Amino acid sequence: MFSGSDTGIGHALAKYLDNLGFVVFAGVLNENGPGAEELRRTCSQRLSLLQLDITNATQVKEAYLKVSEKVQNTGLWGVVNNAGILGIPADAELLPMSTYRQCMEVNFFGAVEVSKIFLPLLRKSRGRLVNVSSMAGGIPLPRYAAYAASKAALSMFSGVMRQELSKWGIKVAAIHPSGFRTGIQGTSDLWDKQIKELMENLPAATRQDYGEDYLLGLKSYFLHMPEYCNADLSPVLSAALHALLAKKPHGLYTPGKGAYMSLCIFCYFPLWFYDFF
Repeated sequence: MFSGSDTGIGHALAKYLDNLGFVVFAGVLNENGPGAEELRRTCSQRLSLLQLDITNATQVKEAYLKVSEKVQNTGLWGVVNNAGILGIPADAELLPMSTYRQCMEVNFFGAVEVSKIFLPLLRKSRGRLVNVSSMAGGIPLPRYAAYAASKAALSMFSGVMRQELSKWGIKVAAIHPSGFRTGIQGTSDLWDKQIKELMENLPAATRQDYGEDYLLGLKSYFLHMPEYCNADLSPVLSAALHALLAKKPHGLYTPGKGAYMSLCIFCYFPLWFYDFF
């Protein structure tokens, strides 16, 4: 069962596993949206779509009941918490508190809610819980304070669950992809709206300290983000497949350029060197 199958990694993974012959439950934010329609059109009858806003406890419970009815006593082999939002990439001081709360609500609390609700089905199968975090969930990256904090919380949750659920034979893995083009980066219209709101709500003193040129430069940074992201999601799909099917899955996967190296530098080198790097 996947969350966030409308676009990006969740969408690609649902197609990928359906093509391999698996029974897939694809949770989507909008069951009438283009992502859901494409899954209906291109996937087999084995794939079931679930209306699943992971911040909506009622929808999470309804999704559980539908999956439970289909799998019955065999249980569910895997849950992949993939749904997430990026928020506005900007200096931590500039971000409104609403961005911090929204990132935590979706990227962390939503994943925890889904995990807790579906764990009885994983216990029956002695299955897998896979949480799609981010490279930003393991290392500090400028301009990603809200997103990174929520993903760091998810990564720590994964580690604790890996220890606690081992007594039932449930394997837990966290995936820390580097920059991939998933749709989470948003559109130019969205960035225009968000940067306008950000600038309008800044205190005058803060705005003066950062300067108009710097603040306007954030918009350029937003618009060029996709250029630095890899459009080929196959490394992430391979990591997810290994986490779901390997007899001895890793606790942590770091697919993508720079993800593993950056984590090693952060963990084993002095902090001043990492900050310089």
